[in-house]
Amino acid sequence: MDRQLTDRLISIRRQIHTQPELGYQEIHTSQLVRRELDALGIPYVADVAGTGVIGTITKGHGPSVAIRADMDALPIEEETGLPFSSANSGKMHACGHDLHTSMLIGAAALLKDIPFEGTVKLLFQPSEEGPNGDPESKTGAHKIVEAGYLDDVKSALGVHVHPLMPVGKISYALGPALACTGFFTIEVLGKATHAGATPQLGVDAVVIAAQLIQSAQMIVSRHTAPTETAVLSFTKINGGVAPNVIADRVVIEGTIRSLNLDVYREIIRRIEKIAEGLMTAFDAEIKFDLYYDLPSVINDKQVHSSLQHSLQQVFGDTNVIETEAILAGEDFAHYSRKVPSMFYFLGAQHPDNAGYFLHHPRVLFNEDCIAYGASFLANGAIDMLRP
Repeated sequence: MDRQLTDRLISIRRQIHTQPELGYQEIHTSQLVRRELDALGIPYVADVAGTGVIGTITKGHGPSVAIRADMDALPIEEETGLPFSSANSGKMHACGHDLHTSMLIGAAALLKDIPFEGTVKLLFQPSEEGPNGDPESKTGAHKIVEAGYLDDVKSALGVHVHPLMPVGKISYALGPALACTGFFTIEVLGKATHAGATPQLGVDAVVIAAQLIQSAQMIVSRHTAPTETAVLSFTKINGGVAPNVIADRVVIEGTIRSLNLDVYREIIRRIEKIAEGLMTAFDAEIKFDLYYDLPSVINDKQVHSSLQHSLQQVFGDTNVIETEAILAGEDFAHYSRKVPSMFYFLGAQHPDNAGYFLHHPRVLFNEDCIAYGASFLANGAIDMLRP
């Protein structure tokens, strides 16, 4: 990549960073993407899965492949102090999607001038961070796959910035690489009464909620094989109105993670079974809502092998690192379960980032990673097109 394009991409990244938008609200980001594709003369379909954009570069005859960037920000108040900090209160690009979008624009600029045979689809995807109020509780990748945009695609490639990995390095795990992920709400509905004079007339939502949490802790420890990776965490609880009133409502929130989809689904089944038992035992009503439900990302060994030329060309032998899977969620999972895919973490460590990871209000990213990401996405697309 030449310096002029790199500087242009950094400018684009800063524009997006200053104007972060939440999932399915990426109106200005989508407009910026369309302007850049127009300037490059690349045709596209707009309003995909809401605010998404899919550009298409076709040269000669050959298969189709897809390279992806997500566009949405997080509901976080930025605390970086950057001169181009978020101008939208309570919203921040704390997961680096501004960098991803800039990289894909850069890949498009590079691909325009590189000879190849086939079609490269540029997936500028909305709402990776969650359904964000979508009535069907679906993320952007889920909707893009359901709409058929990957039906003719041979393979897919994605990258994600890593703020604790040095620039110039890239990492991956083969097979299940990121976790099946669920976010849930459990509402326990009981019956209020005087806590001192007539407790026998009530149905205590606090006690029932406590029993549910305690019982559910046995799902991983006693109903999941020790060779499997699984996490069930209760992270939020709220209920009650006064010290002398039996609570009639408690709301619990939490997350489920596993690399194995069958294990993940068994954890869900057992939570529901515990809830059913408690309803019967205590005459309560319990509502379990799994409002965010994602399978694991599956990284394909053959796709990784096909990318060796690009990996060596962009990063070199010693900077391509195989690692263990991590229990973070990523809706690239929907692409990876539709077509053979690879998803990599890209070094983006900023010298002033004091150990902050993704989703932190003070996380900083090194913009030097943009050139690496754009080059890898472009060259990787060409690698995937080869027989």
